[in-house]
Amino acid sequence: MQKILLAFVVYMFAEIATLILVGKAIGVFGTLLLIILTSVLGFFVIKNKGMKSFQSIKQSIAQGQPPGVAMIEAFMVFIGGVLLIVPGFITDIIGLLMLTSFTRNLFKPAIFFWLRKKMKNGQMIIVQR
Repeated sequence: MQKILLAFVVYMFAEIATLILVGKAIGVFGTLLLIILTSVLGFFVIKNKGMKSFQSIKQSIAQGQPPGVAMIEAFMVFIGGVLLIVPGFITDIIGLLMLTSFTRNLFKPAIFFWLRKKMKNGQMIIVQR
């Protein structure tokens, strides 16, 4: 619990420092405008790319294929959009990395490894109806 709290505090200080540096570089109005634009972009991504991701899941199921990869893609697109909505430049960078197909493909093996580890330890159960 202390590690999570420490990580959160370090993240907050890093985010505030980034906002100050960007504010000095482009001004307060430009910084606020950039934050608002990335938030609007996040809503747009969740609405449009998210719907396409869920259609991909439906298509995989309709073809009789397991939708695992499509579900991971949808999850990453959703998280990327949410990170864009959250004010701050560090979250925006991570969100954009999750939305770019090249970097999303780099994150996928780590997510699959984490899921396999959770399933092996019995911490995650998949229910099939």
